[in-house]
Amino acid sequence: MTQDAIRDRRITVLCYGDSNTYGYDPLNGMRYPEDVRWTGRLQKLLGENCRVIEEGCNGRTTVYDDPVEVWKNGLGYLKPCLNTHKPVDFVILMLGTNDLKEVFRAAAEEIADGAGTLIHVIQEFTEAKQGFAPKIILVSPPEIGEGIRNSNFHGSFCENAIDRSREFPKWYRKTAVKYGCIFLDAARYTKPSAEDSLHLSPEAHRELAEQLYKVLKNNGC
Repeated sequence: MTQDAIRDRRITVLCYGDSNTYGYDPLNGMRYPEDVRWTGRLQKLLGENCRVIEEGCNGRTTVYDDPVEVWKNGLGYLKPCLNTHKPVDFVILMLGTNDLKEVFRAAAEEIADGAGTLIHVIQEFTEAKQGFAPKIILVSPPEIGEGIRNSNFHGSFCENAIDRSREFPKWYRKTAVKYGCIFLDAARYTKPSAEDSLHLSPEAHRELAEQLYKVLKNNGC
């Protein structure tokens, strides 16, 4: 694709993530309205010259197979997703929270390596299928809250997930450097909701959208 062709179309921003990209509402287990979700807020901030694509799935991992719902492995759906939405100019990748589930017993470094696997696939696959690799914004996921002990999700996530989630920024930053990605630490700007210590509140969605907007504008969006 020529640079002139790229300029003549809307910029595509693909948001690939889990329930916090889907917009899971911790109050009722449903989905936040579009104008509450960070993806919807980001679309409004960017305006009509950009197209924000929501690809969030509850329970999605980086590269781990869920023992019950194996289709939640983020690696398996990644190529079809990229091919469906091409040409893609930016990918916002925010995965890893579900890798903290007790069943996987994954360290923060291993989870960041899983994110790196996805990045490698994005870069190679898009070069082959659309002629250029998108800019990738690797987002280190929000922390798990102390209240996970009393959360409906306790059992899937145990107390040790709290400390492992706090190690995400260190390892995700290294992964971003290794693959030449843009890095954003979501935990600097957001906290998990008091309701379940896992999912974002409307205020956190707003703050995340605003920070991602700044990153995108600073990188040519």
